[in-house]
Amino acid sequence: MDRESKLIAKIARAFPSHAGGRRDATLRLGIGDDAAVIASRANHDWVLSCDAFLEGVHFLAKTHPPDSVGFKSLVRATSDLAAMGATPRFFLLTLAVPASRTGTWLDGFLRGMARASHAMNIVLLGGDTTKSRTVSISITVLGEIARGHEVTRSGAHPGDLIYVSGTLGRAQLGLEILVKSPSRAKPLTARSVKDRDPELRRLLRPHLYPAIRLELGAWLAKHRVASAMMDISDGLSTDLARLCTASGVGAQIRSASIPKVALPEALSKHLKRLNLDPLKIALHGGDDYELLFTVSPRHIKKLSQAPEFSQLTAIGEITRGKDLTLVSPNGAKTPLTSQGWDPFRP
Repeated sequence: MDRESKLIAKIARAFPSHAGGRRDATLRLGIGDDAAVIASRANHDWVLSCDAFLEGVHFLAKTHPPDSVGFKSLVRATSDLAAMGATPRFFLLTLAVPASRTGTWLDGFLRGMARASHAMNIVLLGGDTTKSRTVSISITVLGEIARGHEVTRSGAHPGDLIYVSGTLGRAQLGLEILVKSPSRAKPLTARSVKDRDPELRRLLRPHLYPAIRLELGAWLAKHRVASAMMDISDGLSTDLARLCTASGVGAQIRSASIPKVALPEALSKHLKRLNLDPLKIALHGGDDYELLFTVSPRHIKKLSQAPEFSQLTAIGEITRGKDLTLVSPNGAKTPLTSQGWDPFRP
């Protein structure tokens, strides 16, 4: 067996949910042929998205544990399905790796990805592998939704309330801790991450192993509660601007209402030296993968029945103009500019 075939076989073995285990009724042909074959269901639509995860851009091979790279690359791609209200079903993986990473590193990567696949009940269909100087991951995800129930970015109307799930800034906080060790201001290594105390691992988890709101997204779509929705992948300030642009509206949000991460007291002195401000990282930090959505006032009562409702926060309102405004606790208004993640920013 040639080396690439061995690598493909290793990938297939890492996903027993498809390779010899249970089979999805709509999956007619999976890994092992030139292409996969899936059957469609009446009155349902397929929802597709793709995402890239590149060494040196989205992760650092010497810093991020390989199981985190595998886990996070699949979760962040699948988050786009949650943002539409779709149920994840299948994914395709294109993986380019150096030959030196096809052993222990790849084993860890596949363990992390398989764990995410199992948690989200999403099945690997196949993909492609090749050799590269650095790791390059591209994932295409397929989800399913009842016809006409998908939630887009373009449905927000003036007067709708703006909601976010969870606490914003946790992933950015984890990243800052990971790349700038509190003890010596040096990066942690992939090995040393697992050796740290439980509290530090808890702080790193949202960055290394993010969770997404699949159940909430599906509920909002099924019950037609959200008028517009997307995930917060590049920061609230950037993603809110995208939602408003798609809907042709503006927004006004209250800084005091934004659910902000609390800086740990033990690290507060170190983090202050990094100029980390809870409001700023809540507004501009990326990788949270929480849901940002709008709700008409007439659906607020129904929203109270949503799963994880206690973790939802109303942070503002959609406005008729095109401006985005941040309102401080004293009532002062300032323009909200997009300062989230931008891979092309110098």
